Amino acid sequence: MTDDFKHHTVMLNEAVDALECRDGKIYVDCTLGGGGHSELILKRISPNGKLIAFDIDDEAIRHAGERLKNYSNLTIIKSSYTNIKTELKKLGIDKITGGVIIDLGASYHQLTKAERGFSFSKEAPLDMRFDMDSDFSAYDVINKYSEDELVRIFSEYGEERFSKRIAKKIVETRKIKPVGTTKELADIVIKATPHIKSNIHPATRVFQAVRIEVNNELKNVNIVLNDILDLLDIGGIISVISFHSLEDRIVKRIFKYESARCRCNDMICKCPPPRIELVNKKPIMASEEEIKENPPSRSAKLRIAKKIR
Repeated sequence: MTDDFKHHTVMLNEAVDALECRDGKIYVDCTLGGGGHSELILKRISPNGKLIAFDIDDEAIRHAGERLKNYSNLTIIKSSYTNIKTELKKLGIDKITGGVIIDLGASYHQLTKAERGFSFSKEAPLDMRFDMDSDFSAYDVINKYSEDELVRIFSEYGEERFSKRIAKKIVETRKIKPVGTTKELADIVIKATPHIKSNIHPATRVFQAVRIEVNNELKNVNIVLNDILDLLDIGGIISVISFHSLEDRIVKRIFKYESARCRCNDMICKCPPPRIELVNKKPIMASEEEIKENPPSRSAKLRIAKKIR
């Protein structure tokens, strides 16, 4: 096991308890990460249950593979969870009979390992790729996107109110010299925005926006949730942890739509019956004890749904 791999499993028991794990069923962990959720699922479904786990991060796969090496009923797939239909078909799996867990966003290890370029507090090349085999990085976003495109992603994905000023400053700066490091980008943001007393670093929203753009995070959430609902067998459960409002809104919207009895609002409803029922109408939050141990868990929201049709 790699000693430098640090990962905090968020809402471990809450998210796995929601799956009502049973021996003999098929389960999927869309975001293997450090293997915390996967390990607890495997303990509960062994010896006859199957777990298929996805990740695109080689370091995460190496670490989790070592951690979980004694489980013969685990299959780890190096692929994006957006390929879930294709990859399960290769394994001869048509239906997920047990449940699916998906822990959205970057892992603690990715965010804190300097050379990955996710953090403005550590000097590193502009990178932010979850999949290190990808040819597209934060460098491309910052140095090749037009000013209007930068404004769009900072506004939409970062909800940054100074998007125009920051985008303009980036374009001015890169005309002289490409923006190559996390510190250079953070310094540009600081210079482009007014000094406001806040506990949040001025570059936080911009870095979030760029990370989301590089990894297609929001588009991928839409894709995978719809695919999972197609694949889930009746009685199967989906357990989703999100870490910021943009992700949570997508999960909430899809769950609300798929659980609604009527979506047309016509006098005579012709809508098909709902595909899912909500297990919890309001998201489950991390406990105070967990937040003390792992402060980033304070932003996590867990939504659960059961397939009924």
